[in-house]
Amino acid sequence: MAKGGEAVDLVYHLLTMPFTMAPLHLPPRVTVTLEAPRGTFTKRRADGSLDFVSPLPSPFNYGYLEGTVAPDGDPLDAIVLGPRRRLGERIDTEVLAVYGFLDRGQLDPKLVCGPPPLRAVDRRAVERFFWAYERLKRVIQRMRGQSEPTRALGWLPFTTRGSS
Repeated sequence: MAKGGEAVDLVYHLLTMPFTMAPLHLPPRVTVTLEAPRGTFTKRRADGSLDFVSPLPSPFNYGYLEGTVAPDGDPLDAIVLGPRRRLGERIDTEVLAVYGFLDRGQLDPKLVCGPPPLRAVDRRAVERFFWAYERLKRVIQRMRGQSEPTRALGWLPFTTRGSS
């Protein structure tokens, strides 16, 4: 029988393996609705209700794609690189990358959007952000008595329509 940590790791690998093996198929451009502009401390849900209060300001514009459903049941999340934008603004932007996240045992991929190319400095900033976000979410989950796995999965393969 697997010990607690081993069981969590096994569940994590079983949940993420099929998702990380095949690339996501995405349009080259998407429209992101902003729910947390860069520099804010709060994240709102699609219905406008408060979702999350952070002890640190968001380093990115954070939003979602209307009319989509991610594996976690919420709209597909996206971060938009660049200067601060307005809450509720709809931004037509290019998909540059996909960062994988496992939130309370549910796959929760994040599109990384903005003007191309994705620079190394932005790539590192996204990685650092989700590394810290993972730890913060785990603390909150422990305080709430939740034990589902939460992990930053790293960069996921993806293709855009029309690409080979």
